[in-house]
Amino acid sequence: MKRVQNFITRQSVSLPIMGVMFPVLYLGAEIGLLASGAVAAGSYLASTTTMKQVQFSSTSKELGMTRSEYKHVLKQVQEAKAKVKRLQSHYYRVRSISSFKQLMEMTKIANKILMIVQQNPRKFYLAESFFYSHLDSALELTQKYTLLAGQPVKDREMTIALQDTREMLQSMNRVMANDLKRVLSSDVEQLRMELDYAKLAVDNQQSQKLLVQPLTEDEGDVENERKSIDSQ
Repeated sequence: MKRVQNFITRQSVSLPIMGVMFPVLYLGAEIGLLASGAVAAGSYLASTTTMKQVQFSSTSKELGMTRSEYKHVLKQVQEAKAKVKRLQSHYYRVRSISSFKQLMEMTKIANKILMIVQQNPRKFYLAESFFYSHLDSALELTQKYTLLAGQPVKDREMTIALQDTREMLQSMNRVMANDLKRVLSSDVEQLRMELDYAKLAVDNQQSQKLLVQPLTEDEGDVENERKSIDSQ
């Protein structure tokens, strides 16, 4: 969402600049049609590039990250997306429904992690093992599995290897699910804190209501007696 807003902002500034530059150069400076168009296009590229760098620095600062850290995270996300696409390309190469579901679940978990990290790049550090190791292992195992599964002849040794690979892929699913839980851990903790705060606010409000409730008949009599004694 932030990237879309930044793109719209850049275009809303750069396009008017180019639109103004062209007629000024062509009609005012009279440097010719091609030269005016080239300079106007150059002004568009220059303003867009400058604003993009400013926005990049501003976003990294808001996140509490350096430019190099933010750039590294974005690069890792893009590379991971390419790996997930390669995983998805194996959907129709598996030979069983269970393996298909297993692969679907794996890509679903991977995409969720990528979406969360893309929305909050600081969460990358909670899922470094996913980016640096687990996704690569899952892709490599899937490639080997589909290669073996696609062979026309399978002996006992190959059948055992296929079963071992399926079991290892299932283990990788659990490992990646733990990666997802770790990425979500801070959100869960924050939600618990907000729930505790809301509960405390509700309890306080209920306590205040009890304090301002009208006196009962007995309590009223006691209060009147106290007033009579005080007046004597």
